[in-house]
Amino acid sequence: MRRILLAVAALGLLAVPPVSASSGAPPGVPSDLKAAEVDFHGEGGLAMHGTVLTKATEATNEATAGRPGVVLVHGAGTGVPRTKLLGEAVEFARRGMVVLIYDKRATGYSLFQRSYSQLADDALGAVAALRVQPGVDPAKVGVWGLSEGGWVAPLAASRSRDVAFVVVVGANGLPPLRQQTWAVAAGLRKAGVTGSLVDRAELNLYRTIADGGLFPEPYYDPVPPLASIRQPVLAIWGTHDLLTPPKESPPIFSRALGGNKHYVAHFFPGADHAAHLTPDGGVTRLPELAPGYADLVGSWVGEVAAGRPPTTRSSGPAPTQDSLTVPVDPPAWWESAAAQLVALALFLVAFTAYPVVALVRRLRGGSRPPVSRAARLLSAGGLVSVLGSFCYLFYLVMTGGKLAAPGPVLLGRPLVWLALQVLAVVSVVAAARTALAWRRTRASLDRGERVRLGLLLTGGALFVPWALYWGLLLP
Repeated sequence: MRRILLAVAALGLLAVPPVSASSGAPPGVPSDLKAAEVDFHGEGGLAMHGTVLTKATEATNEATAGRPGVVLVHGAGTGVPRTKLLGEAVEFARRGMVVLIYDKRATGYSLFQRSYSQLADDALGAVAALRVQPGVDPAKVGVWGLSEGGWVAPLAASRSRDVAFVVVVGANGLPPLRQQTWAVAAGLRKAGVTGSLVDRAELNLYRTIADGGLFPEPYYDPVPPLASIRQPVLAIWGTHDLLTPPKESPPIFSRALGGNKHYVAHFFPGADHAAHLTPDGGVTRLPELAPGYADLVGSWVGEVAAGRPPTTRSSGPAPTQDSLTVPVDPPAWWESAAAQLVALALFLVAFTAYPVVALVRRLRGGSRPPVSRAARLLSAGGLVSVLGSFCYLFYLVMTGGKLAAPGPVLLGRPLVWLALQVLAVVSVVAAARTALAWRRTRASLDRGERVRLGLLLTGGALFVPWALYWGLLLP
């Protein structure tokens, strides 16, 4: 159904004029810079809007013609305004570059829908617009990408020789799903969480989400585009990056760019994912860029523009990464989103039918004592365990990453998760007691009661492997 709706929407777009990207207000810039508005077209003819920044003294000086230019590519987010990157744009412009920042598209991009190919074509549209700006040498225009832009900028460069160089910050050499599961797990560990919640449940939830089509581009491979880049590349990481694994990504870049003799990597101490200063190991991002960051970009771009691209090297202190990423493979059929939905529906029917039938009987005046009080406990405990665990896991996903907020933690487990684990164990015990009671009394039960208990026990039996899979019955 979701694909049908998207297809209908796509057909509808063909019948109307190009949609405009969200247009933020033109940014105010310091007095030593000059800003000019620019419009261009992204992928699919989408009208996009941006601002070009340059030194005020150079904007009208013909002697400065032939300046290098750089397009700044956003990280993740729908319709991110150009002002989000104004701090970087100002510092780069002050160092002699002509800088284009633009409003990121909202059309075709959301929490559940995106295409790095589409975003790369948007970036190339911005490159084309910057290459024709006054004072810009069209042969010296490159792209800079932050975070998600670290996938987009190299892809754009691999498609067009109009891109003269590539700068990436907080870039990821791993597939998006593997990076995201690591970031959320790392955030939970930073909050003191250990055990099955972080080792199993969080990982399995993301696999289910991706299988259900709710995590776009989950297995995108950034290595082939990197391997095809022949332009000079500057890669920057903060040593306290909590969103991109800063120890694992650089070696991937190095291997992928092995044939590129102009790859420079640098690590900035005390810096976070965006190479901004951080006072608390990457959790809080300060407005200030890491000392020397803008100078490095300015000098490196200057050397590239002068025809002297630096040769391959790596510099700066080793980054901090407390845990390694783990492979995130597509789920087997029994782990799939469809199978999980079927299991959820079965649990809802099995665990709610028991009290609903009892209520109907009471209203009709035909209530009877249960074969075991454990049956009531299984019904209530199983239902709360299933619904509660999914609700809590989705809450962790939405609040995950470096700012994970699992709530109070006891013995390495959030109290909510610990309570759900206890309830799951109680439900399994209740299922066993109910099964024994049913076996003793089944000969005296009428058909309706046998069906009701049979359905409840079926749910209880399936609950055991389900709870093991999600870590509710594991330490």
